[in-house]
Amino acid sequence: MRIGRVTAMGTVAVLLLIAGVWASWSSVPYVMLPKGREQGSVEVTHCAGDTCTGPYTPVSPGSQARDRVQVSAVAVRKGETYSVVVKPGTDRVLRSGPAGILYAWAPLGGALLLASVVVAGGLRLIRTAWVLAGAGVALLTAAFAAL
Repeated sequence: MRIGRVTAMGTVAVLLLIAGVWASWSSVPYVMLPKGREQGSVEVTHCAGDTCTGPYTPVSPGSQARDRVQVSAVAVRKGETYSVVVKPGTDRVLRSGPAGILYAWAPLGGALLLASVVVAGGLRLIRTAWVLAGAGVALLTAAFAAL
């Protein structure tokens, strides 16, 4: 009975962590490895719903100016200018720098918190659960403070 519980809860914890990395990975490579990508700045002029828009000004060689790009409204304020990286093949930009990196990894922070509950309750590994929870809280707090 114990082996079944440990196997099931271990699987759930690992799946939660994989899901957190998977959710983060749609943004992480562009933000953490910006060399060779279009980099520039965007001045946010309009926000509606969960996206904001504004003109894009390039700073990297080969990048083209755009009249309108989209950025997540969570990470920006209207009237401000932010350094960004363009997602290839889209008109979507992602914040770059430390704030962008922390924001990109935020889904992993939530997954760490969820996995800590499974590890504590299902696997009864209390110290490991505290480490997971601490890492999740640290990541989410840093992302909140940076934005």
